[in-house]
Amino acid sequence: MTTHRRDSPLRQPENRIKWGCRTLSGKGQACPMYRVSSFVTRFARALLGGAGLATVWVNLAPASYYDSIEWRLLDLSLPAWLAPPPLNITPMSVVSDGLMAFFLFFIAKELWEALILERGALKGRQAVLPLGLALGGMIGAALVWIFTASLIETAEEAGFAAGWQVPLGTDVVLCFLLGRRIFGAGHPALHLLLLLTIATDIFALLVLGLTHPLADLRPVWLLLPLLAAFVAWARFGRPLADGTPERVRRARLVLLPYVVAGLASWIGVAASGLPPALGLLPMIPAIAHADRSFGLFAEVEEFLHDPLNRLAHLLARPLVLVLFLFGLTRGGVELSAFAPTTVTTLASLWIGRPLGMLVIGLGLAAALGLRVPAGITLRDILAITGIMAMGFTVPVLALDTALPGGAMQEAARLGLAISLLAGPLTLLLTRRRPRSDPGRAQHDASR
Repeated sequence: MTTHRRDSPLRQPENRIKWGCRTLSGKGQACPMYRVSSFVTRFARALLGGAGLATVWVNLAPASYYDSIEWRLLDLSLPAWLAPPPLNITPMSVVSDGLMAFFLFFIAKELWEALILERGALKGRQAVLPLGLALGGMIGAALVWIFTASLIETAEEAGFAAGWQVPLGTDVVLCFLLGRRIFGAGHPALHLLLLLTIATDIFALLVLGLTHPLADLRPVWLLLPLLAAFVAWARFGRPLADGTPERVRRARLVLLPYVVAGLASWIGVAASGLPPALGLLPMIPAIAHADRSFGLFAEVEEFLHDPLNRLAHLLARPLVLVLFLFGLTRGGVELSAFAPTTVTTLASLWIGRPLGMLVIGLGLAAALGLRVPAGITLRDILAITGIMAMGFTVPVLALDTALPGGAMQEAARLGLAISLLAGPLTLLLTRRRPRSDPGRAQHDASR
């Protein structure tokens, strides 16, 4: 077995990714092909494992299941200016509002790098097509929800357009799991799929928070995360001038100040009435980072030592447990909960999102004269729309806020679970198409 010293050229990111590829820009610009790290697959398996266990539990012993996830760990009576009383802390709220903030931070970091850093996949005009597809899918899902619900919804507690925020999001890890099987580990379409799912989930939570805040919006509390991010950036995250002493550079690599600022940021977002799961997002631009992007969830980033990547590396293993717990506390599906809301959910995801992506996203690209990214065909785009017809993690987070009544929520949860069949169906429809990993092929040919 061959080993490499820490300073070996093979341990340097620039040398480990020289496999050659085509970027998402469609301009023939060369960049290194990268492979997505395997931890994303572990995320998907943990999420499915937790949801599967929860589904068995809730159907065999529903009272025991709900008593467990809604068990009051702590009842807090906070001042009205801080939070509406009473504040009940349960296992479900700890996972959804607290621990899932780390997952949103983890995926939002990748989106931010794609937008900002050198060689980012969303730099300049490259962002137009992916963002158009993401927003088009959200608009299509919302419109079909409103139309379908107005025709078939029978729940007494349902108002006009109630719950239209539910189908806006998708599921990054489950879409990646299916996309990897369909496209291969290094195909450009897989990376476009990751861009779309991350952007869609972040936008969906922002829309949910602004249209259905968990309490009355208190915008003044947003000054706290902004202040925390600014102080962290000014003291530790701001780029250093050339010639800065090495001891100063080393001192700015510590992670504790970012952790403290992140806690303040989470408190400010939660107190403002926005979903607490968004609480760590304001910190991302403030954390010192690398000056170039190596790709979404790129395996090579495990060898980068800037604070932003180090924080992501520290989160990778704990997030496997977090996603298992999320599936366990929020993924239990009552198989007897079928109702019109189930059909509305499926129509929004299976019809509304694909149509919105194709009509609005590709229509915008055609109007602006944009080309489909290099290495990606129209058939790939169709496969991506089929994969993104799945919805789980972020839509499940939206259920309690967007939908009134437990019956409607459980019916929608069943629809979200059924929507996951869109992934295997897309895999079945594309199974005869040979897939290759261009990065791996070139790497093997050079050996």
